[in-house]
Amino acid sequence: MAQTPIRYRSTRGGATGLTFEQAVFEGLAPDGGLMVPDSIPDASAAWKSWKDLSFADLAFEIASLYCAPDEIPPADLKDIMQNSYKSFNHAEIVPTVKVGDMYVMELFHGPTFAFKDVALQALGNVYEYFLKRNGRRLTVLGATSGDTGSAAIYGLRGKENVECFILFPEGRVSKIQQQQMTSVLDDNVHCVAVQGTFDDCQDIVKALFGELDFKKQYGLGAVNSINWARIMLQITYYFYTYYKLCPTCDSTVSFSVPTGNFGDILAGYYAKRMGLPVKHLIVATNSNDILDRFFKTGDYDKHPVAQTCSPSMDIGISSNFERYLFYLFNEDPKRLAEAMEDFKKTGKLSVTKAELTRARADFGSGCAPEAAIKETIKTWDTKHGYCLDPHTACGVYAVNELRGPLKWEKEAPNMVVLGTAHPAKFGDCVQDAIGRPPEMPPALGAVQHAQTRFEVLPNNADRVRAHVEMTVGRRERQANEGVCICFGIRKMLSG
Repeated sequence: MAQTPIRYRSTRGGATGLTFEQAVFEGLAPDGGLMVPDSIPDASAAWKSWKDLSFADLAFEIASLYCAPDEIPPADLKDIMQNSYKSFNHAEIVPTVKVGDMYVMELFHGPTFAFKDVALQALGNVYEYFLKRNGRRLTVLGATSGDTGSAAIYGLRGKENVECFILFPEGRVSKIQQQQMTSVLDDNVHCVAVQGTFDDCQDIVKALFGELDFKKQYGLGAVNSINWARIMLQITYYFYTYYKLCPTCDSTVSFSVPTGNFGDILAGYYAKRMGLPVKHLIVATNSNDILDRFFKTGDYDKHPVAQTCSPSMDIGISSNFERYLFYLFNEDPKRLAEAMEDFKKTGKLSVTKAELTRARADFGSGCAPEAAIKETIKTWDTKHGYCLDPHTACGVYAVNELRGPLKWEKEAPNMVVLGTAHPAKFGDCVQDAIGRPPEMPPALGAVQHAQTRFEVLPNNADRVRAHVEMTVGRRERQANEGVCICFGIRKMLSG
């Protein structure tokens, strides 16, 4: 019997029955919710047979469970995945390194040296596939706390029928992160420094996605982890790393995930729900600790955003947490919609004691104070000769903090910390910690003094909307003029 094609729905109930393509292009649902599959695929009968696959072939198998073959034929989907990882500089794509009594999953071997490359190289190719097939145009609008922006830009630069707008908080990303984004001078790339925080950037993106006429007119698409495809594509590296540590598939593995927007660890949650033997999922935050506070108290309350040495996690509201709350609330869209509406008004959200108990069964958590981040970097450099970036250091700190409560050394020794970025992307922090700059990859060093282009705009959705309208209009006029010039030349030559 043929398997029923998976469909997608909004966490808030306002959209149901969407195809994979529709879910990818929808980004944020019309009711403000996020897209989730109508069911989580059960891979328990198949996952052990994947243990010897390459990263790209494994990505194909997992994506096939979420994308019906009548949307992307298997041969095409396999080509997309094979092409998506050619720009990575390590043969394994995502290698795992033993350091002390932990493992580090090195997710920084892509073109922008951050974990976002794994999903965004593939998402760019998925977008391009659908756009070519349907003859449509796409205006990508994304917000970044540092790494999403450059990864999205490198995944979309130069692609036909795509305009890419990336908002980043002025003065709140690292120097190299800003250089990586703003030194890409392709005509379809448009960077905007917003005079505010990442949360302000994210609020602008959500506000413009909520303007349904504007969204439709300009064909808005998302690259942030509000886009379901981002989560789906990140599931791959949990399975891949499990197989590296447990080639006979007879044990469990735990993962500590530095996270601000809850997307990376949510992919691990889906992997576990699909059947992967995951023992612990640890939420690791910096002092912007809304997630850690939730798992400790059951209160999800918004606090002002503090500027830290781990800027990619300087986030006050974790967008993807809504997807987890959907499951915690037993997939009740009405209750979730009411809770998110109240949170929008008050900045506060609480769960019952029973729900907190269930949440704690799904996730552990730890919060790394600012001083502890640098101390962790220094300790690992001295003790192990391994250089951490400040975000990965949060993951290590959380694991150490939970040694007693989880007893993981004896009961679950396969502890993996997700290495989310190359330390050279945060050279000032690392140098403060270890007394010398981290080793600089040549490709990363090359952008430090490159020519840049970007706009600075106030924290105002109207100003950003006007900028998008003006820029897209100018680009369309230029494209039309180019067509007219080519037509005139052909006419003269034929005459």
